[in-house]
Amino acid sequence: MKHLSPGALLVIVVTLVLFVGAVISKGMTHDLLLEGAVFLVSVKLIMMSYRNYEVNENVQNKLDRIHAELVRANICCPPGGGGEDSPLNGIAK
Repeated sequence: MKHLSPGALLVIVVTLVLFVGAVISKGMTHDLLLEGAVFLVSVKLIMMSYRNYEVNENVQNKLDRIHAELVRANICCPPGGGGEDSPLNGIAK
């Protein structure tokens, strides 16, 4: 839950409340399949968002390790910062 934004948590709660409300108001009818499909699409979007967060973190960690190794090897980022025309200008330090 720590990786979910407040917006994602709000979407989860609202979707669940609306789904339960639809089940109560419509009962166990044919429309329940439609309500279930909408609920599952919402869950899938939230799962994809979480997976995207994990992949993003993994890529960022790898880039940070590469940058640290380049700095350690004194290949990039000289003490003056490399100047504006440096090919690594804009890379987070």
